[in-house]
Amino acid sequence: MTQKNYQAGENYKYPLIIKKILNTPLIYSPDKEIVYRDKVRLTYKTLYERINKLADGLKKIGVKPGNTVCVFDYDSHRYLEAYFAVPMMGAVLHTMNWRLSPETILYTMNHAEDDIVFVHADFLPLLESIWGKLTTVKKVILLKDEEKMPATKVPIALEYEEMLKNAQPSYDFPDLDENTRATIFYTTGTTGSPKGVYFSHRQLVLHTLGISIASLYESGIGSLRSKDVYMPLTPMFHVHAWGVPYVATLLGTKQVYPGRYEPETILKLIRDEKVTFSHCIPTILLMVIGHPMAETIDLSHWQLDIGGSALPRGLAKAAMELGIKVWAAYGMSETCPAVTFALTKEYMEDWDTEKKLDYLIKTGVPFPLCEVEIVDDGKFLPHDGKATGELVIRTPWLTEAYYKDPERSKDLWRNGWLHSGDVASIDKEGYVVITDRLKDVIKSGGEWISSLTLEDCISQHEAVHEVAVIGVTNEIWGERPLALVVLKPKYKDKITGDDIKTFMRKFVEEGKLDSYAIPGHIEIVEAIPKTSVGKINKVALRKQYAGSKPR
Repeated sequence: MTQKNYQAGENYKYPLIIKKILNTPLIYSPDKEIVYRDKVRLTYKTLYERINKLADGLKKIGVKPGNTVCVFDYDSHRYLEAYFAVPMMGAVLHTMNWRLSPETILYTMNHAEDDIVFVHADFLPLLESIWGKLTTVKKVILLKDEEKMPATKVPIALEYEEMLKNAQPSYDFPDLDENTRATIFYTTGTTGSPKGVYFSHRQLVLHTLGISIASLYESGIGSLRSKDVYMPLTPMFHVHAWGVPYVATLLGTKQVYPGRYEPETILKLIRDEKVTFSHCIPTILLMVIGHPMAETIDLSHWQLDIGGSALPRGLAKAAMELGIKVWAAYGMSETCPAVTFALTKEYMEDWDTEKKLDYLIKTGVPFPLCEVEIVDDGKFLPHDGKATGELVIRTPWLTEAYYKDPERSKDLWRNGWLHSGDVASIDKEGYVVITDRLKDVIKSGGEWISSLTLEDCISQHEAVHEVAVIGVTNEIWGERPLALVVLKPKYKDKITGDDIKTFMRKFVEEGKLDSYAIPGHIEIVEAIPKTSVGKINKVALRKQYAGSKPR
C-alpha cells in the first residue's frame, strides 16, 4: 500500500478521484481474480501492485501530470491497469480506437497531443504507417502476448512487462483536484473531423457510483454484484467500456478480459470462467449467438446489457431462446455514457415474457442522478408516451465540452442541457423510447417515419439476421424508406423482399405501424457496413444508395 502521511489539525477534503475506487476491493476481495484469455491470472492484490509499478515505470520515462498516454490494445488486464495508473498519477489516458483509418488515428493523436504510446504488437504496422507525421509522441511502449519481439521501424523504448519488472511496487499517488482531466477519446461515425470527448476524475467516480446504485434495484435484470463474473464485450477504447470496469473493480468482482473478439474464445470464456455479466452492441451479440458453439453450451447464467444502438425485438428473442437475459440501455460518448436502462419495475415481475419484452427493449428509465426531457423549438414536451422531441440530458458526469472545439461545444450544450441529437418520447412512468436519430428519421409526404421502428418490425421475421433502414430521396414523397436485409444462411434464396413486406402487414393490422411506412422495396444484401465500433454505418449506406429510387 502507498505510504500515508499523517498531519494533525487538518480537515481532510475528500476528493472524488479514481484512486479511491481501489480501496474497497483491496479490503473486500483481495484474492478475487482478473483473467486475460487463457494467458494471465491476477488477483486484486497483484493488480494493485502492477498499477503502482506501471505508474513508477511511467514516471521513470518522464511522464508528468498533464501528459497524455495513448493506448492501442485489445481488452486486457494491461488496459485495466492503465485505466487506473495513468489518471491516478495526474496524466490523461487517451483510449485509441485502432479500427479507425490511419489518417483519422493520426489526426486524433496529434489533436490530443499524445506524449507516450502503448501499442500492442498487432498494431505496430498501423502505428508505423503514420509514425513520421506524429508531432508530439516521445516514447513507445510495446505490449505483446508472445515471447518474440516483432520486427518494426517504430523505435520501441521499452516492453511493458520489462518496464514493470524494473519498477517499484509502491507509488505515492497524489490527492489530485477531483476536476483534473482523467481521460480523452474521440467520437466516430460523424461527418467532419472526430470530436475529442474528455472526463474528469469526479465525473468518472460519480458515473461509477451511479451504475453501482442502479444495479441494486431488484428487477430480475441488470444487477451486477460482487459475486458476479464480469467480462466486457464493448471495446475498452470506447467510452471506458461503458464505465463498467470501474464498477466491477469497485465491487471486487472477478473480471475476465477476452482480448481480440473471437466468438469461439468468447463462448469458451463464458463457459469456463462462469461469466455472468457482459455488455455489448447488437452486432457483437449477433456474432456470438450466431456461432455454432452457442447452441452447445449453457448460457442461462449470462446477463447481457445491450447498447450502442437499438435492441431489435427479434434479436432479443433469439438471445432469450438460448437462456440469455438481455435488456437495453442508452448512452453516448458525450454522456460517459450511462443515461437510461430498461429496468422492469416490481409490479411487472409476474408478466409473461412477451409483455416484459416490450419494456426490456425500450430505451429505459434514467439512471440515478440523471434527468431527461424532450424538447421541440425550445419547449419541454409532455411525458405522455406520444409527444416526440429531441432528448436532452443532465447528469453530473456529462462531458463539459469537446476538446479544443468551442463551436461544436456550443451546439452540444444549449440552455443548460446536453442535446443528444436523438428523437424520443417519454411516458408517464418515465420510460424513454428513442424513435430515431435526428439525422436518420425519414420524412415522407409530410409524415415522420422511424427507421428504428421499421428495423424492429423487420427483425422479427424468422429469416432475418440483420436489418438497416435508411431514407432515400423520392421525387413525389420527399423521402421513402429503403430496407437492407441480411438473411440467416438457411433462408438464403428462399425468402424475398416481398415476403418480408407481406410479413410487415401484421404490424399495420395491429396498429403498430402505419401502412405508408412499409418500404416500397426491401433489398436482400450479403452484408451491411459497420462503423469502427461495430454499429451499422448509415452514413455509408446513405452514400451508397443515394441514387436509388424506391417506391
